[in-house]
Amino acid sequence: MELKKLLTGIENLKSRGDLEIDIKKIECNSKKVIPNSLFIAIKGYDFDGHEYIEEAIQNGAIAVMLDMSADFKKIKLPKDITVIITDDTRKALARVSCNYFGNPSRYFKLIGVTGTKGKTTTTYMIKSILESAGYKVGLIGTIANYIGDECLGYSNRTTPESLELQGLFYKMAKEKVDYVVMEVSSQSLKLSRVEGSYFDYGIFTNLYKDHISLKEHADMNEYFETKLKLFSMCAKGFVNSDDFKCNKIIKSSPQCDIKTYAVDNKADLLAKDITITNISVDFKVKIETRNERIKVNIPGRYSVYNALAAISLAINLGINAEKIKEGLDNIVVPGRNELVPNKEDLAIMIDYAHTAESLENILQATKTYTPGRVICVFGCGGDRDTEKRPKMGEVSGRLADYTIVTTDNPRTEEPEKIITEIEAGISKTKGKYEIIVDRKEAIKKAIKMMNKRDIVILAGKGHETYQEINGKKNPFDERIIVKDIIGEKKND
Repeated sequence: MELKKLLTGIENLKSRGDLEIDIKKIECNSKKVIPNSLFIAIKGYDFDGHEYIEEAIQNGAIAVMLDMSADFKKIKLPKDITVIITDDTRKALARVSCNYFGNPSRYFKLIGVTGTKGKTTTTYMIKSILESAGYKVGLIGTIANYIGDECLGYSNRTTPESLELQGLFYKMAKEKVDYVVMEVSSQSLKLSRVEGSYFDYGIFTNLYKDHISLKEHADMNEYFETKLKLFSMCAKGFVNSDDFKCNKIIKSSPQCDIKTYAVDNKADLLAKDITITNISVDFKVKIETRNERIKVNIPGRYSVYNALAAISLAINLGINAEKIKEGLDNIVVPGRNELVPNKEDLAIMIDYAHTAESLENILQATKTYTPGRVICVFGCGGDRDTEKRPKMGEVSGRLADYTIVTTDNPRTEEPEKIITEIEAGISKTKGKYEIIVDRKEAIKKAIKMMNKRDIVILAGKGHETYQEINGKKNPFDERIIVKDIIGEKKND
């Protein structure tokens, strides 16, 4: 594509050289550059793409895009290379990617789901309902990307970088999907990964303290204001009115037609007569003129909220009650309140809870419907937010009947160091606990001590099928491990 056409819609450009050259590929990774590429230099938290311009040119880049904030004295630019300068190369990368792939999000209805918790489950619910109604659906999110049942690959982040995202949109448009439902993280909004995408619908689940760090958001206000951007990008929105930020979203987004859903507060869609068991939730909700009984086989009060978000959208799209109920029936979201089927019918749940808030949510929820003990097995990831470690320990010590502190993904940190930091929190409580560093042995201990009245929560890893230790991802699928342990238990 002609370079000039790739630059359509990018403001405040300065350039030197030929803008009519033909570009074969766009890249922001110098190692992936091929002859006749446009290389866009991005300043990241750990790396600065401007330091790799020379390598990109050696690999065949014929044009480079630089950020205005770059140190130009350190950059060597041959005279035969076309140079473009802009005030935000991240935003420019997104716009160039949209242009390169022909603005693919115009060719289907795009649904964005943002919020601290519930994004993944809500997107799976929406996908299932839409498919029950006969639509072809694409999904992009934390676990994996799909067109229908076809997995396009597992995800490295909640929302892909803009170049990858537009490539996925292009494939989905080419496959003639009707809808794409995607998780929209605060980082993707902050770093312009979704810039230039045409959102038709936006959904807000909730806001909790999370992602506050040097590499994410400075404070809760910035975190919320970043999420708010989604509702400036879509025509219709659906917001949880039980969340304290609901009114601000509505007031700050006058151009967006926002409907609300709730359990406690006044809303356009309200759940009533809620029943929660250790395997499901069911509730009544008004669809058209009738009060319909909805059942979701994911236990917990938050499942009601996630379902309400999906139902709100479905009603707006004119999908009837039977198709909504069919879509929500027997839905399984990998690693989100996922009950592991087993021969002894023990309640063993895998959940991605990896913050103090999410761990508190899952433990409080399970305590309300579990007749026996809540046994929690968890650790914390290495090379990540260290402040949450004692907080998670304190939460489990306060709420679980028994806690086994173990490893998660220690990455490059010593597991014992992480566990010591967790123990600093749990020791403040009167909760019973023990430490078993080996996660498989920790799971084995939890299962061997439980009975059918108890529930075991394996928190933190969720959908992951590996454990990362010293930079290596070792196979570690908790579903397989649970089944193996129960097989051994039965033979004892």
